[in-house]
Amino acid sequence: MHSDETHRIRGAAGGRGGAGAPAPGRRPSRAQSRRDTARRKRLRRRRAALAGTVVVSAAVAAFLYVAPPWQDDGSAVAAGQEPARPSAAGTSPPAPASASPKLLVSPKPSEPPGDSPGTEESVDPDSVPHSGPGTFTVAREGVTSEGGGSRYRVEVEDGIGVDPDSAAEDVAEILADPRGWSKGKSRTFRQVGDGSAGLVIRIGTPKTTDRLCGRYGLNTRGEVNCRGGDNVMVNLARWQLGSPTFDGPASEYRALIINHEVGHWLGHGHETCPGPGKPAPAMMQQIKGLKGCTSNAWPYDTDGRYLGGPSVP
Repeated sequence: MHSDETHRIRGAAGGRGGAGAPAPGRRPSRAQSRRDTARRKRLRRRRAALAGTVVVSAAVAAFLYVAPPWQDDGSAVAAGQEPARPSAAGTSPPAPASASPKLLVSPKPSEPPGDSPGTEESVDPDSVPHSGPGTFTVAREGVTSEGGGSRYRVEVEDGIGVDPDSAAEDVAEILADPRGWSKGKSRTFRQVGDGSAGLVIRIGTPKTTDRLCGRYGLNTRGEVNCRGGDNVMVNLARWQLGSPTFDGPASEYRALIINHEVGHWLGHGHETCPGPGKPAPAMMQQIKGLKGCTSNAWPYDTDGRYLGGPSVP
C-alpha cells in the first residue's frame, strides 16, 4: 500500500475524538497546540470586540439623545437638527449656525436704564412693539468668568424698550431663587457673555420670536414662548404683559416663563393640574388655563417640595 494511503488509514483509525484528535494519554503535537492557542486567542478577541461594541453602542445612544423642542401652548415637536440634552455641568453643543439670529454685542449703555422689567407698573399693551430688527444685545451686568454651574447668556432684541442688563438681573434672581431649579443649591447657574453658554435666553418681539421658534418647527403664533436646543425665546408681549390666565403681576409671570422654559432645557416635559385648589406646576401650560389649580410660577415650594402634577403625553 502506498505510504500516503497508509498514513491516512492510521490517522482515521487511531483518533477516537475524530480526525486530528490526539490519542488518549498522548500529548498533542506542536501543530495541534498552535492551532488550539490560535483558536483561544480568536475567541478572546471576539469576546473583547463584542463587549466593546456593547459599550460603544450605549455611549452612542446616550450621546445621540435628542430633547424635543417645546412651545408653552403646544406639545413637543420632533426636529432632526435638535442639539443634545445638556450635560450635568449644564453645557451642550452649540446650536446650528442657521438657528442663531444676527447678534450685535454692544457695551453697557452709558445713559441710565429705564424702569426695571421687575417693577410692578402696568404696561400699555399698545406700547409693546410687534416686530423688531432681529438683532440682539448681550447683557453685560452680572457676567462673570469665575465659578462653576450651568452657563447661560441673556440677550435682548434691540429697540424694544427692555434694558438687557435689567432683564438679566431679573433672570439671575429667578434662577437663584430657592423655589426654582437651583433648590437646595443642587444646581447653580452662571451668567456669561460669550459663546461658552450652554443656554441662551433671548427676549424678542412676537414676530422675531415666531421666526426663531419656527426654525425648530414650532408655531408660536405671535403669542407664546418656546425652547429649542440651547435657545429659549421669550415673547416680549408675555414678558411685559403677563398672561390673562395667570393671577399675578407680570413680574411673577416672568418667573413662570423662565422656570417653564429652563425646565424644558433641563429635560422636563409638560405636566397638568394635580387637583382643584392645588398650585399649578411650573411645567404646566398655564396660559391655556389652570384646570382648577391656582397660579404658580415655581417648581418647588418654600419647604423644598416639588410642585408637580401628572405628566402630559
